[in-house]
Amino acid sequence: MRSVLGISAAAVALVLAGGAPIDAYAADGAQAGADSSVARELAEMRAQMARMAARIADLEAQVAQGNGAPAAVPSAVAPALAANAAASPAPVVTAAAAPAKAAGPDVKVKFKGGPEVTTSDGWAFKLGGRLNLDAGYIDAPDSLGPSDGFGSEVRRARLRVTGKIPGGFGYKFETEFAPGAADFTDAYVSYQDGGLTIEAGQHNTFQGLEELSSSLNTSFIERAAYTDAFNFERRIGISAQYSTGDLLLQGGIFSDNAEDTPNKNFSVDTRVVYAPKIGSAQVHLGGSYHYAKLPEQGSAVRYRQRPFEHFTSTRYINTGLFSADAEIGYGLESAVIAGRFHASAEGHWQHVSRPVGDADPTFFGGAIEVGYFLTKGDTRGYKHGTFDRVKPARPVGEGGFGALQLNLRYDYLDLTDAGIVGGSQKGYEASLIWTQTDYTRLMLNYARLDYTDAFYQTADGSRSYGVDVIAMRAQVDF
Repeated sequence: MRSVLGISAAAVALVLAGGAPIDAYAADGAQAGADSSVARELAEMRAQMARMAARIADLEAQVAQGNGAPAAVPSAVAPALAANAAASPAPVVTAAAAPAKAAGPDVKVKFKGGPEVTTSDGWAFKLGGRLNLDAGYIDAPDSLGPSDGFGSEVRRARLRVTGKIPGGFGYKFETEFAPGAADFTDAYVSYQDGGLTIEAGQHNTFQGLEELSSSLNTSFIERAAYTDAFNFERRIGISAQYSTGDLLLQGGIFSDNAEDTPNKNFSVDTRVVYAPKIGSAQVHLGGSYHYAKLPEQGSAVRYRQRPFEHFTSTRYINTGLFSADAEIGYGLESAVIAGRFHASAEGHWQHVSRPVGDADPTFFGGAIEVGYFLTKGDTRGYKHGTFDRVKPARPVGEGGFGALQLNLRYDYLDLTDAGIVGGSQKGYEASLIWTQTDYTRLMLNYARLDYTDAFYQTADGSRSYGVDVIAMRAQVDF
């Protein structure tokens, strides 16, 4: 304790050493006209410091007497300390202001299938993709010539990036890695303002419910036959969509698919959808129009279709190439979703304008479909004029089984008219879909296809026969 008190006394001595200038400052301040209240405060502070110094001196003396050693601090310290303390102003400590940090936008990262980054000032970026793995078996009459039997393929393997830019702008780019497929599917920029959306680049034209519904959300492994037969595809162009209430208007001007450009072809496509809710049921009614001009010299078209599965290159119905100046297509579409049940019906007429002297054919394709979920609480999704993904009420991984759906479809395609004999197909099809989670599915399909005037004939010369197909798919997307 004595050493501590010795240090305290030393500190007091140091304070006393600097007392004269402080006294002088106080004296100068008094001479400058300091008021009486300040003088009183200084006197009180001086008295308090004097008492403190005296107490320190007493403690030093007590310690010294107990140890038989002289006190370390002389008694003169107290008055000196008192005098100096009375004259010394209290120090003022000012905290340095912390430099202001520039405020930036809040950044959020979440996973909804794939990683998505958004900022509070309107930027967004999302990475996504899909994988469809198909396998199946085609059973056709032995003497047809084309190979059949087992087959498999990577039907789709895509990666995409989508994003938003402040001001209502956006973009999408999706590339395809499946063998033999196009290098990319979608590649466009967009602008959105309320119910108005404008897109420029390669994207879908507006040719019906079946075609515009994503392959991730269809109820069969392959879409109805007419969508491929009539060459529905993405094209480079500019389009506008406007949605208000239950009404959706779509239209655009297009050239051709990126793989087929450059050429002089162009098309105009429009679609109108009315999609009201009646009670808890979602109703869909629509119509579409397609006009394509084929100004290239010697332009020709061809309509044909595979036997349900994509992995085969065999087309049992096929018009072959024939001359054409233009295509005109009309489509009608309808659907209803009521709880676990859904139904849809769609038809398309493809009229071909041919050079002078050739008859103009009109071909037809259509499909009627019904479906029902065997699992309670599940329903088919619907959004913006198309079927949307199924989201199981009790997904796998959360204590549930997922969604189990049974679908039946009648699929008709007629490619014979005005002297062109491409044949006709009647398809009787069934599918069982197990959707484990929002982003995974297993599909099992069966199709019986009855052909008339088929492109290939049997050994006895018949062009009317049946083909059976079993197909399976494993699907994941993010």
